[in-house]
Amino acid sequence: MDGRTEFRFDPLAVQTPCCVVDEGLLKANLELLASVRERAGCKVLLALKCFSMFSTFPLLATALDGVCASSPHEARLGREEFAPHGGGEIHTFAAGYSEADIRSLCHTSDHLVFNSFAQLARFRPLVAELAGAQGRTIELGIRINPEHSEGAVPVYDPCAPGSRLGVRRAQFDAQHNQVGLDGVTGLHWHNLCEQDADCLERTIAAVEAGFADVLPRMRYVNFGGGHHITRPGYDVDLLVSLIIRFKERWGVEVYLEPGEAVALNAGFLVTTVLDVVQADLPVVIMDSAVPCHMPDVIEMPYRPHVVGSGEAGEKAWTCRIGGPSCLAGDVAGEYSFDAPLETGDRLVFTDMAIYSMVKTNTFNGIQLPGIALFTPQTGEVATLRRFGYQDFRNRLS
Repeated sequence: MDGRTEFRFDPLAVQTPCCVVDEGLLKANLELLASVRERAGCKVLLALKCFSMFSTFPLLATALDGVCASSPHEARLGREEFAPHGGGEIHTFAAGYSEADIRSLCHTSDHLVFNSFAQLARFRPLVAELAGAQGRTIELGIRINPEHSEGAVPVYDPCAPGSRLGVRRAQFDAQHNQVGLDGVTGLHWHNLCEQDADCLERTIAAVEAGFADVLPRMRYVNFGGGHHITRPGYDVDLLVSLIIRFKERWGVEVYLEPGEAVALNAGFLVTTVLDVVQADLPVVIMDSAVPCHMPDVIEMPYRPHVVGSGEAGEKAWTCRIGGPSCLAGDVAGEYSFDAPLETGDRLVFTDMAIYSMVKTNTFNGIQLPGIALFTPQTGEVATLRRFGYQDFRNRLS
């Protein structure tokens, strides 16, 4: 998650804090994903949980087949903002649905994937009723747990012991094979996180060993997300060959649902230095709060890259960079620069389109970062959205 992409826009062109997405870098990712889709004959969905900047959906829909959602709100966003541009498929999965969720999702989703046989049995009649009333078909899927981990950070490992995600092989007893899968056309799994195609290869082997009797009953199989397809060095050829072989062996259609790969290294967070205070080492206070604007830095955790910086001690001046909130841990990390930072300097954090934008919050009343789009052909940085007090107030009551 280092993301050392250089920015190509004027950081003084935006009011900070501001997330800036580079349309040219986004297009480069889409071109690679489109080539995978064409070569492998698979379908590729945008994982909205990672990147939901709907002003870019007209562009994304030119290369992707639809979206995967995790809630009624995401599914509605996909239906209203993505589908009209040609990316027509809306797939939804959640660890659990309420009846209200299902009633909403049956108006927005084309595929509903269930996390248990109990939920599938409970809602299958309602889905059929609501879909029939609309004169359309909603395909049903079941998420499996391959019980195969690939060394991901435990909090992000869906196959960790005790995981609530996916139906395990032991639950596919004779009754479920005969009755429980009636009407189910799709199988879904997800166990990767920022990983390469060799991890997928081992996962496929685990799935084929555990679910060989289930796969022939499916129309499609969804390999989930976590494939770092657009990262330099990713083995795209292996990915393509894995998909082709799987399709031929099992006679199914294959879906991928990358989130990070769509907008990897295509976004930046621009901040301004508010102050430099002296502690055990110089501490730079910026106008962006890490728990509000970069929560994965604390949650993952990881150290985001700042353009022009080095590791602590690598360059002439080392400091710690943090935000204005009251949280003691509001710290991005320790960095070094060629010269001391001063009040008013701009800092540009890289790889901030993925997850950061969808996870922003208003803890401490910190203002949400603006959203801007950089168009390299024209050199224009267009501010698409600014947030203010009403956005903070309207979350409360």
